[in-house]
Amino acid sequence: MARGWESKSVEAQIESAASRNDAAQQELTPEQIEMLRARENLEMSCTRVTRELESSSNPRYRDILRKALADLEGKLTRLDTPKKSAAAAGR
Repeated sequence: MARGWESKSVEAQIESAASRNDAAQQELTPEQIEMLRARENLEMSCTRVTRELESSSNPRYRDILRKALADLEGKLTRLDTPKKSAAAAGR
């Protein structure tokens, strides 16, 4: 009987945590969701370019990949600091 109560308590804790996560996701604005998706896309692109860079032996292609990776990292940096770039653009 004690185990039954214990497992129900654990189940209730899991459900509580899941509902908190759902509530936190629902509180995001459309802009925040768009920024999260953009960030995820940039991170996946960085991963892909890094893998290609590691496996490539062509020097010209490696240069292109390095430039692409630098560009992606720059976009990630700008995405992380939108207030600074907005303030700089307003000058």
